[in-house]
Formats: sequence, structure tokens, C-alpha cells
Amino acid sequence: MKYLPLVWRNLLRRKTRTLFTLLSIVMAFVLFGILSALNMAFAGNVELAGNDRLIIQHKVSLIQLLPESYRARLETTPGVVDVLHQTWFGGIYQKPSNFFMQCPVIPERLLKIYTEYVLPDDQKKAWLTDRTCAIVGRQTATRFGWKVGDRVPIQATIWRKKNNSLAWEFNICGIFDANRKGVDTTPMFFNYDYFDEARFFGQGNVGWYVIRINDPARAPEIAKAIDDQFANSPAETKTTTEKAFLTAFAKQIGDIGAIIRAIVSAVFFTILLVAANTMAQSVRERTSELAVLKTLGFADSLILLLVLTEASVLAVLGGAIGLGLAWLFALGGDPTNGMLPSFFLPNADLARGVLYALLLGLTAGILPAVQAMRLRIVDALRRT
Repeated sequence: MKYLPLVWRNLLRRKTRTLFTLLSIVMAFVLFGILSALNMAFAGNVELAGNDRLIIQHKVSLIQLLPESYRARLETTPGVVDVLHQTWFGGIYQKPSNFFMQCPVIPERLLKIYTEYVLPDDQKKAWLTDRTCAIVGRQTATRFGWKVGDRVPIQATIWRKKNNSLAWEFNICGIFDANRKGVDTTPMFFNYDYFDEARFFGQGNVGWYVIRINDPARAPEIAKAIDDQFANSPAETKTTTEKAFLTAFAKQIGDIGAIIRAIVSAVFFTILLVAANTMAQSVRERTSELAVLKTLGFADSLILLLVLTEASVLAVLGGAIGLGLAWLFALGGDPTNGMLPSFFLPNADLARGVLYALLLGLTAGILPAVQAMRLRIVDALRRT
């Protein structure tokens, strides 16, 4: 600790060079933090998927409907605890850019299966009794300024009403929150019976089923039993775990995690070269001073430690500033207003970033430090 002033003075020897190197490291870790939050936004729902939930869709495609009558047969399947069906509504609010998920569901089943949704008791009561009632996630309610009691018009893009109108209206009787960070609070849910009676076509059909099972370890067995049950029927099924379903859905736009890792690796490699060059120049400029330190009794190991500490301080300082800026940016939530509901910087990635900063400093400083340690006093003085 007593040598830190010496380390600090060495860093300030060439202020401009140190500043630009520091800024390069800061920008690298800002990018790392934002990309980590972006990766969380795409993969967060996958990581938070319930391990006791299965998704049942049409074997051909998710856009193919399934009969609502399947619900009774699913409820009697061994291992199935509860059954919920959902249907993609695909409506917009006021203008096309105001897009978010809406689904008709069975009200009493939704909160039993998705226990991560938290709805006050009085709002839950209204949700279960009012057929025109809808509940909406906190993020969407905040985005549009909705509050309980509002009547909200949604313009359909798929489901016309029997009177040939595309305009649907819902009473917002509840705003749900999440019981843990990262849970998507952008969807809107409304009563399936109200939807089914009013729509122009498709009565008696649903988009997909979500079931809760009694033992996650039996998921493959239960999934096979369900698919076998509906084999050779007009609407055959494909059953997967919720995590597998969400993973496949996310990968339709590419392997985001692999793309992000490639970008971060390229950036860190470039910054490593920059930092290593800075440290090498700094050691070369101080050749005579290092010789004097050795003359005064500084051990080779201490010289090695001083140079490594200098590189580590620079990297950790830049990393901390960069991660702090990225955390502040992610603190504002979804920058796209609805497309990335789980956009935040996880604590695990913050800790990983600090570790990367330390490794960056040690890696950038190791060669210059070894050169300084091996420097002979006579050779150093001869160069001056």
C-alpha cells in the first residue's frame, strides 16, 4: 500500500497518453456492459422460464391453431397440474409503433401458472368477474400512462369482430408487477370467452397451451404422452419445455449470445494491445529510474509487482468507470420502449466485468513487468 503514490505518479508521467488509454478502456467496458444488458434482454426470459411449465403448439407451426377442446383432455393427463391456453392477438395502440403482446386467456388460470406475476387482491377480484376486463404489465402501463379504470382501445391486425370492426375496447382493471427482476411486464391479458364470442372467425380454437406439471424431472415423459395422445389427429401437437420453446423463438433472429461474445472478444483484444503498448512505452521511458530503484535496494520481485500494479490500476479504474456508465444506462430500462423488456445489467455480469478488467491489467502488464524485473543495472545506466 505504501508504494501506491509511486504507482500513481508513474501513471501521471504522461497525462495525455494515460488519459487516452484510460478512455479506450472505459469505452470497451461501456460496450461490454451494454451488450451484456442486451444479451440479458434476449436471453432473460429463457433463463427465468419455469422449469415446471411445458408449451404445447401445433406440430406444423406456431401460427396454426389448436382446438380449445384439447384443454379437457390435457387436464386429465397424468402429471399435469394446471392448463392455460393463449392466443396471439397482435393489436396496436393508437399507432403501429405502439406494439406489445396481448393474449386472451382464462383469467383464473393465468395467475396460477405464472406465479411470478403479482396482482393486488382487489384488482384480481375485478379481473375474475368482469369479462371486458384486462390486466397489463407495469412496464406497458407506465409507457402509455395507463391506470386502473381506464378504457383502452386496441386496433386489431388479425382478429376482426363479428360486426366487421377491428376496434376492441378493454377496461384496465389491474396492473401486475413481477416478484423478481427480469420478468417481462409488458404483456396485456384479457378474457378468452369475451374474445371468442366477439371474433369473426376461429371460434373454439386457441394459439398454444401452457401446462404446469408436478415433477420437472418427468417433463420429457409427459411431453411424449401428450404428443402421442394427439397423434394422427387433425391438429397434432409438439410439446417442449418452456425454456426450449423460448430458446428456439429467440434463435429465429440468430445466436445473440455468440454474436455478442465475438464483438466483446474483438474489442478486448484491441484494448489489450493498446494497454500493453502503453505499459511497454512507460517502462522504456523509465529505464534509468528503474536502475536507480534497484540500486537503492528494490528487489526484482518488487519491481515486477510495481509495474503489474500500475497496469492493473489503470485497467480496473477504466473498467469501473465503464461498467458504472453502462449500469447507469441500463438503469433507465428498455431503450426501445417495449421490444427489450428484460434490459438490465445483471450483478453477475458486473462482477465478471471487474474480473475482466483485472485480467486485462495483468495481461497487459506482464511482459513489460518481466522486462523491468530482468533489467540489469549496468545495462540500464548505459542506455541513459
